[in-house]
Amino acid sequence: MTAIAVTIAGSDSGGGAGIQADLKAFSALGVFGASVITAITAQNTRGVTAVEDISPAIVEAQIDAVFADLAVGVVKIGMVSREETIAVIAKGLRRYGKMAVLDPVMVATSGDALLRPDAIAALREELLPMALVATPNLPEAALLTGRSIATDETEIAHQAEIILKAGARSVLIKGGHGGGPEATDIFFDGREPVRLTAPRIETTNDHGTGCTLSAAIAAGLARGLSLADAVIAAKDYLHGAIVAAGDLKVGQGRGPVHHFHRWWQPDAR
Repeated sequence: MTAIAVTIAGSDSGGGAGIQADLKAFSALGVFGASVITAITAQNTRGVTAVEDISPAIVEAQIDAVFADLAVGVVKIGMVSREETIAVIAKGLRRYGKMAVLDPVMVATSGDALLRPDAIAALREELLPMALVATPNLPEAALLTGRSIATDETEIAHQAEIILKAGARSVLIKGGHGGGPEATDIFFDGREPVRLTAPRIETTNDHGTGCTLSAAIAAGLARGLSLADAVIAAKDYLHGAIVAAGDLKVGQGRGPVHHFHRWWQPDAR
């Protein structure tokens, strides 16, 4: 049977993040990808110039269309933008008995806001309880927990505990925004935390890293991996995509990662 995952997220016209990144990651990892678009952004490697939300009715219609026909194995949630959209998504997940890989997208790589401030509480209350795993970076974890950005693993563990108590089954707090020679993500599921470490890569080609990691986790789950193994495999895939990203030469700002680095290399000309 074909492994199928659906991404519920915003569209990135530049192709490096959002729906486009998710579908590329799904495809690269052997999973058929479907989509529910929550918002359309006018975006490139230099920033976001406009955002238009999709109406809740159309978001709901997309959810029903996909789940009524496709045997969806895993749901990944990215940019949700506003309270009304969050309510419709949570309702849909409950209706179809699904949990999700939740990437709480709040700010783009460029620094542009992608979640309205008044929607943070709704995301915490409506979607965290539907999360099989939540994948915040350090700033996102701080916003979700109402605390300062963690600067050590003791505070990271404390914020993870708050997120777990809010209803998430597990949480992967990403350390890409931290310092030091290594980028360490830590996976918490109520048992012994798992540290996932890779050499930190100094690059400006990191657009879409969060979307890509969470999509890769969803792809691993859709293919039957355990959650822990899906997280480990996703971290390895993303590291390779970042290493290869410099060869893409896409755009004039923060370029995208290379989702298909295992399959093709850019023309050197």
